[in-house]
Amino acid sequence: MTMPMHRRSFLGATASAFAALAASGCSTMQHRASTGYGPLVTDPAGLVDLPAGFTYRVISQLGDTMSDGFTVPDAADGMGCFDLGGGKIALVRNHELMPGKDGGGVMGPAFDTMARSLVPLPGGTTTIVLDARTLAVEKQYRSLAGTIRNCAGGTTPWGSWLTCEEAPMRAGGAINRDHGWVFEVPARAPGLVDPVPLKAMGRFNHEAACVDPRTGYVYQTEDRDDGLLYRFIPKVPGKLAEGGKLQALAFTDGVGDTRNWGGVSVAPQSWRAVRWIDLTDVEAPEDDLRKRGAASGAALFARGEGIHMGEGELYFCCTSGGTAKLGQVFRLDTAGEDRGGGKLQLFFESTSPDQFNFGDNLTIAPWGDLVVCEDQYTDVVTNHLRGITPEGVAYPLALLHQQTEWAGACFAPDGRTLFVNAYHPAKTLAITGPWI
Repeated sequence: MTMPMHRRSFLGATASAFAALAASGCSTMQHRASTGYGPLVTDPAGLVDLPAGFTYRVISQLGDTMSDGFTVPDAADGMGCFDLGGGKIALVRNHELMPGKDGGGVMGPAFDTMARSLVPLPGGTTTIVLDARTLAVEKQYRSLAGTIRNCAGGTTPWGSWLTCEEAPMRAGGAINRDHGWVFEVPARAPGLVDPVPLKAMGRFNHEAACVDPRTGYVYQTEDRDDGLLYRFIPKVPGKLAEGGKLQALAFTDGVGDTRNWGGVSVAPQSWRAVRWIDLTDVEAPEDDLRKRGAASGAALFARGEGIHMGEGELYFCCTSGGTAKLGQVFRLDTAGEDRGGGKLQLFFESTSPDQFNFGDNLTIAPWGDLVVCEDQYTDVVTNHLRGITPEGVAYPLALLHQQTEWAGACFAPDGRTLFVNAYHPAKTLAITGPWI
């Protein structure tokens, strides 16, 4: 590739406590980035295979009674990790639940309820507060209720989680309000937040979001076969509820399709200059925002999913993109946008299921590689956590034997623990070992 991934990319979304370690230029980190951690060792418990020297523990799971008296809901999806100070960290975890599913008994402030009832819709978030050193769970509780299919999201530089509804459903029948919004959940919220939809960020089949700390711009993915990549420019950086402008990415050379389904239109590791198209009627009651954007020249992406902000660049997955329809990872140079020269790279495209199979959530690891959650459902479900090196080489980090997907991978602020979810039945795991 023409432009190396920097270990500093990880620092853009982690606490300063890790900055000194990364800046040291530790040669073992670079060595491990090029070789992975070796073969996976069979788990005697039959849940997760990991490389030698690594262990996991389940810190929260479906049905656990939480501190507020509710129980942990199912469908654990996107997740973010926050440094609370005082030796405490918090995980804010999505639950991708549709109307009619079990919400763990939650009652209280909610965006929407089951039609003409007081029962909140089951989607939303839970928050887990842990001791940063021992990883002991000190409390866990519901932090957002009354939403639908909270799929992924993203952390903000000001200490909140953007949780995204993958459900542009209309009011009527089982629900009272339109859905398909982004909501903000402060990591320090002690319980259920007042659920305010950030409507200026658009109504569509939201997947994930990330914030550029330099500009305050929010980038968003859309989980559709013909999805777009969106950019939200807030009126006031850090105050998303005050509104702003929504745009969609387009290429300056006129290429309109990145999916490579009908042949290679975007070559792996190639770069293309981009521009941004202003969008109107962003609350789109007909869920046609992507179609109107494409008609104006916006580029199409195959199921945009996980997205992660580094330093001057971001990465996002397209689950079914590529000539083999096994997945792509794109890289956007956001620093160049400040100079009017933004560009996008097809960083990685899978050609074999053994290499990479339907990537979803992703994060940047302390050693500078990407860590991607696989999300494929075949007759025999064997989803991996995959590492991808700066050279574009994929390797296995973990294998999940539970018949479900990985989701929500994120590192602790010190880079020594990887938190990740098994989607169904919901489990949140802490994986420790010689990461760095």
